[in-house]
Amino acid sequence: MARFIFVTGGVVSSLGKGLSSASLAYLLQSRGYKVRLRKLDPYLNVDPGTMSPFQHGEVFVTDDGAETDLDLGHYERFSGVTAKKTDNITTGKIYSDVLKKERKGEYLGKTVQVIPHITDRIKEFIKHDTSKEDFVICEIGGIVGDIESLPFVEAIRQFSNDVGKKNTLFIHLTLVPYLRASDEIKTKPTQHSVKELRSIGVQPDIIICRSERPIPLEHRKKISLFCNVDIDNVIETVDVKTIYEAPISFAREKLDVQVLNYFKLKSKKSNNLTPWKKITKIVLDTKKQVNIAIIGKYVELKDAYKSLDEALTHGGIANNLKVNLVRIDSEKLKFSEIKSNLQDVSGILIPGGFGKRGTSGKIEAIKYARVNKIPFLGICYGMQMAIIEFAKNQLKIKKATSSEFDKTGVHIIGLMNEWEKSGRKVKGTDKDLGGTMRLGSYDAILKENTKIKSIYKSRLIKERHRHRYEVDISFKEKFENKGLIFSGLSPDNKLPEIIELKNHPWFIGVQFHPEFKSRPLSPHPLFSSFIKAAKNHK
Repeated sequence: MARFIFVTGGVVSSLGKGLSSASLAYLLQSRGYKVRLRKLDPYLNVDPGTMSPFQHGEVFVTDDGAETDLDLGHYERFSGVTAKKTDNITTGKIYSDVLKKERKGEYLGKTVQVIPHITDRIKEFIKHDTSKEDFVICEIGGIVGDIESLPFVEAIRQFSNDVGKKNTLFIHLTLVPYLRASDEIKTKPTQHSVKELRSIGVQPDIIICRSERPIPLEHRKKISLFCNVDIDNVIETVDVKTIYEAPISFAREKLDVQVLNYFKLKSKKSNNLTPWKKITKIVLDTKKQVNIAIIGKYVELKDAYKSLDEALTHGGIANNLKVNLVRIDSEKLKFSEIKSNLQDVSGILIPGGFGKRGTSGKIEAIKYARVNKIPFLGICYGMQMAIIEFAKNQLKIKKATSSEFDKTGVHIIGLMNEWEKSGRKVKGTDKDLGGTMRLGSYDAILKENTKIKSIYKSRLIKERHRHRYEVDISFKEKFENKGLIFSGLSPDNKLPEIIELKNHPWFIGVQFHPEFKSRPLSPHPLFSSFIKAAKNHK
């Protein structure tokens, strides 16, 4: 039977529960154990698919087509374990499932209540499909004390009783703030957070204390005393310079050792931190640098492009250099400022997105990259903008556009249900927005003697998608006659997946999101190649 580790947070949000969970997962794997990670989100949305990136950061997509919380990206990048639909659930999904059962009469006329029906559904999610894992790490979103989190905390309290305390471990992550004015570290917020957790029946077994500076032993003893936790289980995590230091930091504090001791398990092998030390050294110490412009609508919030930022950093790791990200708001990018904004960058990237806002700035930036032979990568929406730019300026189709944001003009880009796929019409998207996109892993066949084929070194690739609109394949011949090659297509040859320019050092657009599959210990070949081209750009 799997052992279950529950990670809760207190005091403030965004302390790093996801990163802590992911780091612990790696350390336990390194000790020879099989690990699964899950996220329970307290918001009422069924999934984050319809939420603004400004509200929630990026939407991470799994192979099997789930739109999930960005923490699942941390899980995959650190543990290497591919997440599934069954690894993320929200309050909205839980209530939706329960209400569907109620409508079908499956509760046999009983009054449907938070306890036991909602908590039972949460427990069902926690335990589902976990027979092959040694550890299941479940992160509870939000912070203890939030009204939204109460059913989840109650569910894990019950779950511990159901499967036995010896099979469950509670980790609580809190903030231990430093007050500069009085030059003091304060433990009181942690004490109150643990008190709140204990008041609803959960006693933490390990407390992870997030702080901007080392916590003196006397303060850790105070936390141990007032929170009823062994001093060895009061784990310090001081702010790191790069997230790749996190596994090293937690190993230094013996978090994995304390977890194994709690479950009375022995390490099957010693930790291997060499890969993390190697990439940390590259990220922090390398003198070689390259500037990459990310031109999008959501650049004000770093989490909006979290996986993308990480994938670019991974590309830098593969090339032994540091990647400086130059974030440019496409809405504010004016034609007259294109040159001044982009003259110091060695690569230009247009990320995924939706809607008309900011398109003119993106199109002008793409033209600048194409004309001035600057390495360019367009992802999803970025590829579609590259198609429109080329159609307008090279094919002279001045009214070239997408039906997403212009109902008139020549629709080079159109809704999925304007094409047939596998002999059937794709579900229309003019009503509900949630979950109606092309989501998850799809195959693409790469064309021989193309740059993309030399990058992937494979004829067949599988990449993750998240979009509603596709490039119209009927324009393929016109584009290729002018030098824009459709170098990757869906297996039925109906959906363009990859484009590249013939007479350009590195100009590629992809309909999918390669950033979701990049790992710090295994950088995605597309980003490695893009950064290499940027490094060689003069």
